[in-house]
Amino acid sequence: MSLKSAQKTDTNLYTLELTCDKERFGAALQKAYEKQKENITVPGFRKGKAPKAFIEKYYGESIFYDDAIDEVFPELYAAAVEEAAIDAVGQPFDFEIKTVSKEGFELSLKVYVKPEVEIGEYKGLTAVKNAVTVEADEVEHRLNHMLEDNARILTVEDRPAQNGDIAVIDFEGFTDGKPFEGGKAEKYDLTLGSGQFIPGFEEQIVGHNAGDAFDVNVKFPEEYAQELAGKDAVFKVVLHEIKVKELPALDDEFAKDVSEFDTLDELKKSIEDEIRAGKEAEAQRNFETQLLDKLADSVNAEIPPVMVEAALDDIINDFSYRMQMQGLDMNTYLQYTGLDMKTMRDGYKDRAERDVKLRLAVEKIAELENIEVTEDDLKAEYDRFAEAYKVDVDTIKKAISEEGLKKDISAKKAMDLVIASAVATEAEEETKEEKPAKPAKKTAKKTTKKAEKAEPKAEDAE
Repeated sequence: MSLKSAQKTDTNLYTLELTCDKERFGAALQKAYEKQKENITVPGFRKGKAPKAFIEKYYGESIFYDDAIDEVFPELYAAAVEEAAIDAVGQPFDFEIKTVSKEGFELSLKVYVKPEVEIGEYKGLTAVKNAVTVEADEVEHRLNHMLEDNARILTVEDRPAQNGDIAVIDFEGFTDGKPFEGGKAEKYDLTLGSGQFIPGFEEQIVGHNAGDAFDVNVKFPEEYAQELAGKDAVFKVVLHEIKVKELPALDDEFAKDVSEFDTLDELKKSIEDEIRAGKEAEAQRNFETQLLDKLADSVNAEIPPVMVEAALDDIINDFSYRMQMQGLDMNTYLQYTGLDMKTMRDGYKDRAERDVKLRLAVEKIAELENIEVTEDDLKAEYDRFAEAYKVDVDTIKKAISEEGLKKDISAKKAMDLVIASAVATEAEEETKEEKPAKPAKKTAKKTTKKAEKAEPKAEDAE
């Protein structure tokens, strides 16, 4: 036995007293000696060759105590928690070693436990589920993208440039007779009329023929980069080539070329079905989110702060992983955004609390509903992880404990029960008088990579 006593000293807080006997502590002392002896020097012995008794006599018998306690503690603690029949959360803290000698040791510590949970009604919850419709212009929008993707680029030789053309140009910009940084590019593809460059630039290319060399006179906007704001500029331009984008005909032949369908009507039906499926999936996700929010809100429990901190850790770690997948580490992200870690964690605190409440709720439901996890459930989940991570099942089993996986599966079953029993309601339609007017759209600055190459200070295309 490693547990001497277990006392509830506050809400969801226990103080445990643990003991370690001479035999177990002696084995841990020997392990500590084996790990450290290579780095210990004792007069009269070569480094790493001094017997344990000589080291203890020379440096004091407590030399290995700390490492030995660290060695044996995890096993002692796990046994004590099981014996005390408590569901510990977070790491133990406030350690106090009361006695320690070669005969063993005694220590006390504090640990939070999972709170008692009360939840409201969880069957028959209601939430809004929006009806899904697909408008004709949504299908047309998707078709237009397909047309653009399959367009041919042709060179025009028998007329001057006009809006909609792609002008292949060299240019170099000057202010006060001097070239400025970032104001030069060669063989740059500029779609005339796109508004990609500063006002007045594209309009002055219209009407010129391939092979023309000419000046474009413009004035930088007042809100432009400080060193160029409001300045007059001259761009020396050479128009090398005029190109046009030729879209294919939208007909049955097009459908055959870009899909497995034989007719345009079949392709349109497929696009409509795909859009509808996406909207239905989104509507279902929104429906489920509302349900789970209601479920979390129904939880009545005094949640230990360590549970919220652990949920915050999970959120931040997941965010950091997604940043890494985009080639950005967390420190760089924080620098870009001007945030610090405390501010970031504070911003996610409500979500972390919601996650904890939701987990407590589904675990309580699993208990109330006597939800069981079968061997088939475990096998299916281990197989799913193995497939997702492209490793064998044994590797997954080493990484994910069976007990932890059982809890996750039962929680998911409880969540599925809540969703399956829920009632979907449709959103009330807003009357014409009630419906708020849409705010006017703001024109966003364009910052494409192509524009960056051509702009003074990587921005002349804005």
